[in-house]
Amino acid sequence: MKSFARWLVVCALAFVLLQLFFVLRIAAMAWIAPQSTAFQRSEIWRIASENHRLPWDQEWVPYEQISPHLKRAVIASEDDAFASHDGVDWDALQKARERNAKAEARAEQRAIQSKDGKPPKPPKIIGGSTITQQLAKNLLLSGERTLIRKGQELVLTLLLEHLLDKRRILEIYLNNVEWGEGVFGAQAAAQHYYRKPAAKLNAYEAARLAVMLPRPRYFEKNLGSAYLSNRASVIVARMPDAELP
Repeated sequence: MKSFARWLVVCALAFVLLQLFFVLRIAAMAWIAPQSTAFQRSEIWRIASENHRLPWDQEWVPYEQISPHLKRAVIASEDDAFASHDGVDWDALQKARERNAKAEARAEQRAIQSKDGKPPKPPKIIGGSTITQQLAKNLLLSGERTLIRKGQELVLTLLLEHLLDKRRILEIYLNNVEWGEGVFGAQAAAQHYYRKPAAKLNAYEAARLAVMLPRPRYFEKNLGSAYLSNRASVIVARMPDAELP
């Protein structure tokens, strides 16, 4: 019994120390740009293992050197309440749950009605994560989908919101988010797709980049996608209403 109690104390202490590490790491980001994220490191290792090369195209640029069009496009596409929420958009999460439940119900109905015995196409699951949640996950966490990891993501999201301002959160996000295989950040994406700096992106170019974010490696290979073009036009129309921090 005593050994079990000691084990619990050690686990609790380890948890507290881990949270303290996260607090210090995030607090430092107010002044020091992160050199890489957990997601970047895992992707670089994967690509290097598969292709025997070390791809990493990234160049940090200050907030002022990122086109306002790209900032507005990403907010309009990924998180239109970014400037006002506390890190989690509870309404968006609820809507995502409802849409996902309906999609799963339709998939189950198709499976029941299927006559050829083939398994139906899995439903498309929609996330309701905010920009801050995405940053929390990519910066410091693994890609596993567990309740413990989601709980830690929520803690990190709240820490980001309390220790950094919205402008800094968006700056770090835009400099580290994936825009293709081994392509990270706005500057690398602008050069990779348009051969220009991130500061020079126009509204439509910015909208296309924003639309790529949920599936950057897919769209990198399908730049002529009709969905990409049509969705970008929708985002361009929404951009004037996007509130910048």
